Amino acid sequence: MSNVETVSRWLVLLIRLPAQPSRHRVGVWRELRRIGALSLGQGIWAVPDVPVFADGIARAVVLTEQAEGQVVTLAASGRGAQDATLLQEMFDAARWADWAEFLADCGTFEAEIAEGIRVATFTLAELEEEERSLERLRRRHRDLTARDVFGTPEAAEAGERLGRCVAVCEDYAERVFAALHQAPRTEAEQ
Repeated sequence: MSNVETVSRWLVLLIRLPAQPSRHRVGVWRELRRIGALSLGQGIWAVPDVPVFADGIARAVVLTEQAEGQVVTLAASGRGAQDATLLQEMFDAARWADWAEFLADCGTFEAEIAEGIRVATFTLAELEEEERSLERLRRRHRDLTARDVFGTPEAAEAGERLGRCVAVCEDYAERVFAALHQAPRTEAEQ
C-alpha cells in the first residue's frame, strides 16, 4: 500500500464499440492506457475520481461516440473500504509496472551513451539524438508522475534515475563539445 490516503471515489467506464473497424477500439484502448486507466475486464475501465484524469476520460468518451459506440460513466465507491483498497492496490500495481518500464528505459539510455563514449562517437548529430531521447524520458516521467496519484515508492527512485540520466547526458555533451573544439592533429603530431 502506498503512502497516500485511499481514494474512496472512482470513475468506472463501461465501453461498447462496434467490432469493425478495429481502429476505433484500438484508439479508445490507447487513450485509456495513455492516461493510466485500470482495465477491469473487457470494456470496463476505472480511474480514481480526481481531476488529472478528466481530459483523458473526455477524449475516450469522444472517441467512443465518434465510433458510434456506447459509453456509460459511473461514479463508484464500492461497498466498503476493502473495495477501495483493492482498487487502489490494483492501480498501484499498474503504476509499479509503468515505473519499472521507465527505469528500464533509463538503463537503455545510459547504456547508449556509455557505448557512444566507449567508441568515441562525439558528434552533434549523436548528441541531438541523445537529447531527444532524454526529452522523451522527461515527458514520460511527467506523465507517469501525474497519473501516480497515490505516490508509489517507485516514483522517487524514478526521479533520482532521471536525474542521473540528465547528468550522464550533460557529461556526454561536454565530451562532444570538447571533441568538436579540439584542433585537428597535423601529420607530424600523429
